[in-house]
Amino acid sequence: MAYCVRGAVTCAENSKEMILSETKKLLLDIISKNEIKIDDILAVFFTATNDLDKVYPAVAAREIGITEAALMCFQEMHVEGSLEKCVRVGVLAENGKSQREAVHVYIGEAAKLRPDLKR
Repeated sequence: MAYCVRGAVTCAENSKEMILSETKKLLLDIISKNEIKIDDILAVFFTATNDLDKVYPAVAAREIGITEAALMCFQEMHVEGSLEKCVRVGVLAENGKSQREAVHVYIGEAAKLRPDLKR
């Protein structure tokens, strides 16, 4: 049974190092809180706001060992007044859990995106 875990994180600056560091932190938190093994991951979908353009967030996934899953990066639609410098992810995994069991992770300023998911 496959399910999708959502998450997001903001970056203090538009730099390769910051984007990779924050994206790794987000992915590792999602993996840990959902008891996901790297081999359980089928795909990871990333979006980044248009003010983050120094590196693809998928590079962070590869650097932590996610190399067999499909990794796709997209630009987040710009909406006036929306959260800036934000990377969002959807991790599609298969480890026997249901969608209801997913622990979604929103770090820092990104927690404002889904206050309804506080656990």
